[in-house]
Amino acid sequence: MDRRSFLKVVGVAGASSILGCSTDLEQSRSTALGPGRGVSLAGRGVGDAGNDRIAIDREMLRSRNQNRSTVICQNGIVCTSQPLASIAGVDILKGGGNAIDAAVCANAMLSVVEPMSCGPGGDLFAIVWIEKEKRLYGLNASGRAPYDWSLKEAAALGLKDIPTYGPLSWSVPGCVSGWAALLKKMGKLKFSRVLEAPIHYAREGFAVTPIIAGYWRSVNAERFPTLGRTFAPEGRVPRFGDVFKNPDMARFFEIIARGGEKAFYRGEIAERIVKFSKANGGRFEMRDFREHTADWIDPVSANYRGYDVWELPPNGQGIAALQILNMLENFDIGSLGPNSAEHLHLFIEAKKLAFEDRAIYYADMDFADVPLKRLISKEYAKERAKLIDPERAAQQVAPGRLSGPSDTIYLTAADGQGNMVSLIQSTYYGFGSQMVPDGLGFALQNRGRMFSLNPDDLNKLEPHKRPFHTIIPGFMTRGGRPVFSFGVMGGDFQPQGHSQVLMNIIDFGFSPQQAGEQPRVAHFESSTPMGSKMAGGGSVGFERHIPDDVKRKLADMGHKVRSGAGAFGGYQGIWAKSNPLRYFGGSDPRKDGCAIGY
Repeated sequence: MDRRSFLKVVGVAGASSILGCSTDLEQSRSTALGPGRGVSLAGRGVGDAGNDRIAIDREMLRSRNQNRSTVICQNGIVCTSQPLASIAGVDILKGGGNAIDAAVCANAMLSVVEPMSCGPGGDLFAIVWIEKEKRLYGLNASGRAPYDWSLKEAAALGLKDIPTYGPLSWSVPGCVSGWAALLKKMGKLKFSRVLEAPIHYAREGFAVTPIIAGYWRSVNAERFPTLGRTFAPEGRVPRFGDVFKNPDMARFFEIIARGGEKAFYRGEIAERIVKFSKANGGRFEMRDFREHTADWIDPVSANYRGYDVWELPPNGQGIAALQILNMLENFDIGSLGPNSAEHLHLFIEAKKLAFEDRAIYYADMDFADVPLKRLISKEYAKERAKLIDPERAAQQVAPGRLSGPSDTIYLTAADGQGNMVSLIQSTYYGFGSQMVPDGLGFALQNRGRMFSLNPDDLNKLEPHKRPFHTIIPGFMTRGGRPVFSFGVMGGDFQPQGHSQVLMNIIDFGFSPQQAGEQPRVAHFESSTPMGSKMAGGGSVGFERHIPDDVKRKLADMGHKVRSGAGAFGGYQGIWAKSNPLRYFGGSDPRKDGCAIGY
């Protein structure tokens, strides 16, 4: 939007009062939260014989109070996007489990209560601090393309892009292998114990919370009948306050409680998924599941003003956050006003540059020569930062010249021994591929659509290759000690969210709760690892409470300002302090969840 159009919009309605959407993940949800102002009434609940109707003003829901207290505790804490998941994790801690056990339990519980965002049909990444060993571990539990799926096969079908939904978007689900790896290496409890609460709530039901009720409307029951039978069992999706049950998922979890990872990848579950795949035009074979592995990997870091920020290397996009922060370290961000035009301009320009590199160089490192060390080096960041004009938005940016070729949940947990877990898990879009294997109670992810079909791209489709991934856990240490376990869900937005949260804490001095409450901006339309290219500098979206004069100034600087107000990402974070051990937890008011500690 040019400045003249922008001024017309804010003059008529006020830019911050117009409702919009945020990331790709939220695109299908913008209508799910109800159009415009007014009261949306929830009708009879699924399985509810009463006639009571619970009213909720969704305009107020979108503009809720942003002054929650930071949760402070000493013995353990769990932060998630749904209260039942936080409670279940804390119960595990109180029952003798550690932070790892609590994180797996909370993730499984979110599979029940927020099923469009995560679940056993998706992938998982984690960064874990083990206090006894005084070290960080990284876990990549993302799945790979089927062996019988290649550029040649895609070309034979006449495809230019992999479809967003349906069986061709599938990659092997890595989530359960991630749970198993965490419990085996670091946990104290078995699957049978950590799955007790998820089994109970899947079988007995739970009341649907308001934000998640809006997400539920992404169900396309007409096109995908198994999805409809599972998640809209009475011919409609559950609404706010309805009681929803998922007996198929309860039975699935019981199978995993008895048989663990082997039941999923070598036994009954894999056999059922492969049978479903063959009946629906998918490419899965038993070999794809038998040869799946979750991998322990080393996190990588960059120092930002004395703090070591840790991310996982590609096939994910975590190092984009490191690239952004490395560039911003060349500017005195702390001297600028938080969310001032000057601050946001520098951030947006750094993001553009990092994402051009992301589009070219990020891919599965088992298949591609990714120049990782150079991308996250301070020297390279200084070169790239010189391209930022402090007064003017770039309309075109190019990747650096280097040698070598949305739905999600985030949670974090910590225990009384000092262990901390940063975990993110996703089926990518709402309900992933929108296809539920018969009788299993969860949707298979559509992460495979992230492959490029251009044979010259590093992220091109290849058999048994991991696609580019958007979900990234974050962690921060200082002087070799754990400081902050954090994450911000939201597709392409996640590196932007990580960077904004850390600037809020390090540069502007906000608490872990306040850092997640500050209004955010998002830059859209960068080039992507799937082959699309940025045109005209992209565009910038804003959340409520970014002042109109800031938007006007950014428009004057050449930024294309989007009308309306979105909601970007979903944050959880735990700050740790020692002597004595204390945890300071923050949870995003944009979601239904909370931080719970004791």
